[in-house]
Amino acid sequence: MLKALRYYGWPLLAGLLLALLLIQSFPQWVGLPSNEVHLQQAPRYGIAQEGPVSYAEAVSRAAPAVANLYTTKMVNKSSGHPLLEDPVFRRFFGDNLPKQRRMESSLGSAVIMSPEGYLLTNNHVVAGADQIVVALKDGRETLARLIGSDPETDLAVLKIDLKNLPAITLGRSDQIDIGDVTLAIGNPFGVGQTVTMGIISATGRNQLGLNTYEDFIQTDAAINPGNSGGALVDAHGNLIGVNTAIFSKSGGSQGIGFAIPVKLAREVMKAIIEHGQVIRGWLGIEVQPLTPELAESFGLQGRAGILVAGIYRGGPAQKAGLQPGDLIMKIGDEAAIDGRRSMNQVARAKPGDSISIEVLRNGEPLELTAEIGVRPPAEIQQQE
Repeated sequence: MLKALRYYGWPLLAGLLLALLLIQSFPQWVGLPSNEVHLQQAPRYGIAQEGPVSYAEAVSRAAPAVANLYTTKMVNKSSGHPLLEDPVFRRFFGDNLPKQRRMESSLGSAVIMSPEGYLLTNNHVVAGADQIVVALKDGRETLARLIGSDPETDLAVLKIDLKNLPAITLGRSDQIDIGDVTLAIGNPFGVGQTVTMGIISATGRNQLGLNTYEDFIQTDAAINPGNSGGALVDAHGNLIGVNTAIFSKSGGSQGIGFAIPVKLAREVMKAIIEHGQVIRGWLGIEVQPLTPELAESFGLQGRAGILVAGIYRGGPAQKAGLQPGDLIMKIGDEAAIDGRRSMNQVARAKPGDSISIEVLRNGEPLELTAEIGVRPPAEIQQQE
């Protein structure tokens, strides 16, 4: 027995050790969980794939097409004496009271869009200005005339009459990605043309309460007062946006700036040059989102739509038979998921075209057809 154990013992021990080694290396063979961890190692990048160490070439392409704006306007100011505000005193003298005229000046920026002398800037930069002075990077200065403005996107088109103007190259704002490098060029605080660098922080920003139609590019490139109307360019110097606003509690840059995408800016500029204004489609309704509480009250849990909160008298929606309380499920071929997006869809439609609207009224589906109208000025719209 001892002789047999001595003869077979070493092979058995070796086999047992080999089995333990195999179980440790391949536990899944016996139904045990695997301990292997798969990590993904980045490949080696060559120098050609690294980012540039300088953006001087991009700046040299874009900077000459960014101009500084200096606007002035005259404002009336009363003398400020308390007696002049007394109703009895004003009853005898009416409005023939001594007033002071004061000149207000402001700073901004603009982008030279074409060699013909068309510039884009923000409406709030030139609104009410009596005089607009454009200062180019090459040292030339001239007066600009206002071709037209669009307060609902905060854009304005200017025209200057100079030769050999450096026009900026347009990029594709619909093909940018979060994380792309951006350069902001403008005239912050009137110190002169300045370039700052950052990245695209977000796209499609809206519901900020800045404009009626919002589709902002957000960037952390430093944008300060005076940058408004300036250029937001990519790493190659192509225009991707017009700087327009900042989010700040101090008045200075806090890394949250907004630019109007060049695709939208170009459309607005073309409309202003051709028609003197932007002609937008209009239905004449006010909508609100379908909240979970509203969806539950309608018995529509899990379904998307927008609720008609108001109808403008004599508007296309009223003529089509739309009523407050209707739930819009679809406009044209697009589902009505977000009110702002649906209204922008209507705004892009051509006035005079017919569009189908699918609604739910008292739980019953209904299809209406409305003729797109022209959006009137905000001050003359009347809601029922």
